[in-house]
Amino acid sequence: MAILYALVARGSVVLAEFSSAATNASAVARQILERIPGAQDTHVSYSQDRYIFHVKRTDGLTVLCVADDTAGRRIPFAFLEDIHGRFVKTYGRACHTAPAYAMNDEFSRVLSQQMDYYSNDPNADRMNRIKGEMSQVRNVMIENIDKVLERGERLELLVDKTSNMQGNTIRFRKQARRFRNTTWWRNVKLTVALILLILIIIYVVLAFVCHGVTLPSCIR
Repeated sequence: MAILYALVARGSVVLAEFSSAATNASAVARQILERIPGAQDTHVSYSQDRYIFHVKRTDGLTVLCVADDTAGRRIPFAFLEDIHGRFVKTYGRACHTAPAYAMNDEFSRVLSQQMDYYSNDPNADRMNRIKGEMSQVRNVMIENIDKVLERGERLELLVDKTSNMQGNTIRFRKQARRFRNTTWWRNVKLTVALILLILIIIYVVLAFVCHGVTLPSCIR
């Protein structure tokens, strides 16, 4: 499961974006931004082959991400909710007047960090299970992208599988490193416990010896 691309936009004006893979998701996302119907708040998802474009629009601000279809809905929309809150908290009313890419230098790093967290950290899903699935997400229907874009004008989403494999390799290395660290700490704890046990035994034996009592006589 992975979130491959994300953006924050006002209408069709992109304010910040980040892609974790070599893909044309940015071009496809712009087509979607221009065709999302109405100006009211909305939660919607559009599928294209194995990938789904998840969109959250609130108070004129649109947050969009692209995830593979194994991600389901809860994680992508939790990610969008998180990004929307962080963006509004950071920039406030400035996001309603800022020019294109005004926040990209700074906020693209936030997108990168949170994409990695929601894609790889099991705590991301655990926290959302504890909070409960957002009610609006339960009602999100995943429609085919042809519903919003004409078949003749839409772009096919292209994802560089080599780049995707590199991302999977990085995630595997992180998980392997985390496993090694966990194993190392477990071994350290066992070693310390064993040393403490040996010290206690030595202390008890010395205590008996110092009092002139041998262990066999104590046993008798």
